[in-house]
Amino acid sequence: MSTSPDMSRRRLLFGGAAIGAGALLAGCTSNETKDSAPQTNVKDANAASAAPGKPVTIAFSAPAADHGWIGAITANAKAQAAKFSDVTLKVIDAGKDAPAQIAALETVIASKPDAIVMLPQDGAQLTAIGKKAMDAGIIVINLDREFTDAAASFSLIKGDNYGMGVAAGHYIGEKLKGKTDAVIGEIPGIDELQLTKDRSKGFADTLKTYGLTVKHRVAAGFTVQTGQSAAANLLQAAPKLDAVWNHDDDQGVGVLAAIQQAGRKEFFMVGGAGSRDAMDHIKAGDTVLTATVTYPPSMASSAIILARLAAQGNGMSDLVELQVPKMIVLQSETITKDNVDKYLPLGFKS
Repeated sequence: MSTSPDMSRRRLLFGGAAIGAGALLAGCTSNETKDSAPQTNVKDANAASAAPGKPVTIAFSAPAADHGWIGAITANAKAQAAKFSDVTLKVIDAGKDAPAQIAALETVIASKPDAIVMLPQDGAQLTAIGKKAMDAGIIVINLDREFTDAAASFSLIKGDNYGMGVAAGHYIGEKLKGKTDAVIGEIPGIDELQLTKDRSKGFADTLKTYGLTVKHRVAAGFTVQTGQSAAANLLQAAPKLDAVWNHDDDQGVGVLAAIQQAGRKEFFMVGGAGSRDAMDHIKAGDTVLTATVTYPPSMASSAIILARLAAQGNGMSDLVELQVPKMIVLQSETITKDNVDKYLPLGFKS
């Protein structure tokens, strides 16, 4: 991110399934200590390509968090690497901002690992270091926050940010069909990030097909605290609302707290990520939250698999091509009360 508060993010998973087709969830949160260890979902090492091969060293770097989406990202990477006897995983402290992550990765590059799996603090700012690693012959798997130059990575795996906005827009559009004067609010995460811009564009483009627009928009910062303050400001600016899309279920903890404190119930809300907290509320029907759209931290498990395959010169066994794909985009799905039971086991704790 351009400005780098301590940001966490989402969690859910479905390791191997994430690589093949539409996977699952995501979000963002503050870095408060939680009692329970992050849940992980990984692919068992039972495929043909999982037979022990050339030993490889994979460096992994992502913003720090002990829970939420980012917590799940790191927990997944560690758990997936542990499934392979031929993988040595070196987890690299990403520091508090992009310059700190760059400095750490400079040292990593000098140690010449076989691959680096990197979730950048900010994709644009980390592009040059990704390119430097690739030029040094190190395979780089770009995770989630996209570099600005495709040559900076061997492969990219990410969620469908534009698709999240599309999914949220369709859910709200269908619920408000024909109500062209509806008042819709939006609470994004960090506006400087490209992923936020993509989500908002998908949302706006889809609402437009229903004759709807966002009337009130206040950005948060992927934390509980910023979610609460952004929601409080939005509610103050909008005495009446019909629907709200909050981009991130982790910051949604604060959003829901602000809504409850204000005593507002006249609208419904859609979340983003697929946290267990959000799904519990959807199932219970005890808040304005009636749906969430997914963004899968299982991508970290898949990124480790891709890094190992590429470092060993292998492709994906179900594809004809000899190398792993240059890009994998995971689909965003909509969780409602009708299908929440199917997704509950995959939810992550905000």
